[in-house]
Amino acid sequence: MTKTPHLRRAMLFMPGDSLRKIEKAIGLGADSIVMDLEDGVAFSQKAAARHTIVQALQTLDFGRSERLVRMNPVGSELAEDDLRSTITGRPAGYVLPKAEFAEQVEMLAEFLTLEERARGWPAGQIKILPIVETALGVMNVREIALADPRVDALLFGAEDLAGDMGAVRTSAGWEVFYARSAVVMAAKAYRLQAIDQVYFDLNNLEGFEAECQTGRQMAYDGKMVIHPRQAEIAQRVFAPSPEEIQRAQRIVQAHEEAQAAGLGAFALDGRMVDMPVVRMAEQVLSKAKAAVNGDR
Repeated sequence: MTKTPHLRRAMLFMPGDSLRKIEKAIGLGADSIVMDLEDGVAFSQKAAARHTIVQALQTLDFGRSERLVRMNPVGSELAEDDLRSTITGRPAGYVLPKAEFAEQVEMLAEFLTLEERARGWPAGQIKILPIVETALGVMNVREIALADPRVDALLFGAEDLAGDMGAVRTSAGWEVFYARSAVVMAAKAYRLQAIDQVYFDLNNLEGFEAECQTGRQMAYDGKMVIHPRQAEIAQRVFAPSPEEIQRAQRIVQAHEEAQAAGLGAFALDGRMVDMPVVRMAEQVLSKAKAAVNGDR
C-alpha cells in the first residue's frame, strides 16, 4: 500500500508558460498534470510561467487530475521565487528535480509547513515528489525517500542521469538499469509510489508502450509523459488488464475455498498457489478498483 490512493499512471508534464497547453492536458484526464517551471520553460519566461501556473491553479477545473508544479532545484536562484509565487495557488504537490540530499527535501518541507500554518491549511497536505536523476541522487535515494513524511513518490530521471554520468544513452537502457532498479526498490521498501523515466521518441508509440510494460514489470506505478499521445497508453498499461483481473479473482476465490477446506497451498490450472501468489492477486484487484474509481 502506498501513502496515497491517488493514481499516477500518467504524470503529464506541460510547460508552465502555456495556459492553452495546460487546459488541453486537463481535457485528457491524465492522473496527474505537472505544470513545469524547470526544463520546459526558457529562463526568460520563468516569471511569466509562475503567473500562468497560479492563474491555472486558481481558475481552471482540473477535475480528478492531480495538480502538481515542477519547481527548479532547491538551492538554485529560481527555487524561492517558484515557491513564493505558486504556493498561492495551493497545488497538491511539488515535483522536486535534481534531488540529491535529504536536506533539499527537508528545506522544501519546512517552507510548506510554514505556509500551511500561516494560511490555515491542513498540515502536511502538500506532497513532495523528488526526481532522482543524478549519480549522487541514486547513491542517496534511501535518505531522500525517508527525508520527510510529505514524500509521496520517487521519480526516476534517466536522461539527466546519463548526462551526469557521461553515459551513452541507448534504447536498451542498460546504462541506467541499475539506477532504474534502485529507485523502484527504494520506493517499494518505504511504501512510496515509483514513477518511471520519460520516453523521448514521440513518434514511436510502440516503443513507448513496450517501455511502459517493462516499467510495470519492474513494479513502477506509472510514468512521466511529455506528450498527450503518451498519456492514454500509460494509463492503460499501468492498470491491470481484464485478463489479469479475471485471473486474480479466480485465485482469491480459490484461496478462500481452500482456507475453508483447511488447505494452505493449492493447485489452480496446473500451477501451485501459495500466499505470495494470493497477495499479488489481491494487489491486482486493489489496483483495478483504484483505476476504475480514478477513471470515473
